Amino acid sequence: MVSVWQSPLKAFARLGSLAFLSLAVVVGLATFSNPAQAVLKLQITEGVVEPLPIALPNFIGAGGDAQVGQDITEVITSNLQRSGLFRPIDPQAFISRDAGPDRTPQFQNWRVLEAQALVVGKITSQPDGRLKAEFRLWDVFAGQQMLGQQFFTPQSNWRRLAHIISDAIYERLTGEKGYFDTRIVFVSEDGPKDKRVKRLAIMDQDGANVRYLTNGNDLVLTPRFSPSRQEVTYMSFGNDRPRVYLLNIETGQREVVGNFPGMTFAPRFSPDGHKVIMSLQQEGNANIFTMDLRSRRTTRLTNSASIDTGPSYSPDGRQIVFESDRGGSQQLYVMNADGSNQRRISFGDGSYSTPVWSPRGDLIAFTKRSGGQFLIGVMKTDGSGERILTEGYHNEGPTWAPNGRVLMFFRDIPGPNGGPRLWSIDLTGRNELRMDTSTFASDPAWSPLVN
Repeated sequence: MVSVWQSPLKAFARLGSLAFLSLAVVVGLATFSNPAQAVLKLQITEGVVEPLPIALPNFIGAGGDAQVGQDITEVITSNLQRSGLFRPIDPQAFISRDAGPDRTPQFQNWRVLEAQALVVGKITSQPDGRLKAEFRLWDVFAGQQMLGQQFFTPQSNWRRLAHIISDAIYERLTGEKGYFDTRIVFVSEDGPKDKRVKRLAIMDQDGANVRYLTNGNDLVLTPRFSPSRQEVTYMSFGNDRPRVYLLNIETGQREVVGNFPGMTFAPRFSPDGHKVIMSLQQEGNANIFTMDLRSRRTTRLTNSASIDTGPSYSPDGRQIVFESDRGGSQQLYVMNADGSNQRRISFGDGSYSTPVWSPRGDLIAFTKRSGGQFLIGVMKTDGSGERILTEGYHNEGPTWAPNGRVLMFFRDIPGPNGGPRLWSIDLTGRNELRMDTSTFASDPAWSPLVN
């Protein structure tokens, strides 16, 4: 049993993080009573997880607040269900419908439905126009409160508020950080197959609030988030000239990282956000370089007569994984951050590409081509323990959720009407889900968490 009641200190710390993002969600000080000794906790460290039955009656509210309460509940329910770890109980089966956070639930009405957890909440419009949201998470069988929080936010932030509450529930019941208050940047592809318009786009992790960041006049590739979530780096071809850009996703301000004489590939931020690492093509070879974003000085890390590309830092910034064909086929290599101690880590059949270091630091995700199929897999950082999570005609470009439990990638469907779509899959190889986007979509990058 572990109690993680939201302390006043933690609540205020989170307020600071949200203010940094210029978002108006405000975390209030929890005012509910002692959470007692709740015992419910979902164990997700073992292979197959049985989804936890959870009851989520609509957050109550008067007048127009009732609709907001229903909308927030629907988003929370969808988030928890898509995680594969929870089984929301059909509301048609509910015996109690008027439960709110101000009174103790009639637990027997939820026990007969075999609900193990119950979330009840209330929405109240404030005189200043903001929403006040309160919720409690209950352990139904123990009859004990596990979590209680309240938030104040402008009306327009109701969806983000739902994601924040989802994260709080997920963390309390699993012991891991959630990943619902995050965004995905990707390449939107629209139009005929031979004349695709590719625009940089961003959306919430559940596919809502899609916003285009470029106009489609130039080809865009490989968008990647900065650690702050406020900037992305990406490749763009304008007038047949490849450049690496930095784009502030809030202001739309864009700047060129640098003009390089050869082709440039796969830019990605260092964990501290001070550098961009990428590969530059010179005299027919591609090698890996870093650029200090303050001094704009480049440092060469590899020097081989081959194609070295796709670099990705470890979370502590001390190591880099990359792909190279220096051994005769495309394989994965790891080196120290200064370029020293380069060693091959992949030795399976086929070729390996697009490596990405897990936010937890323990695994590397990759695309593998073998037997005419494109596979998405993971291996330990020394190359051992390779596991294939999914395979298909053309799977590519894995990106990690910030808690390191879910991967997103794109899958290309062949044929004249085919195109790429975004998919997610659990680290266990289960719960494979397609992300519903209005256009074809490729090359996703998952944002970091707000700490």
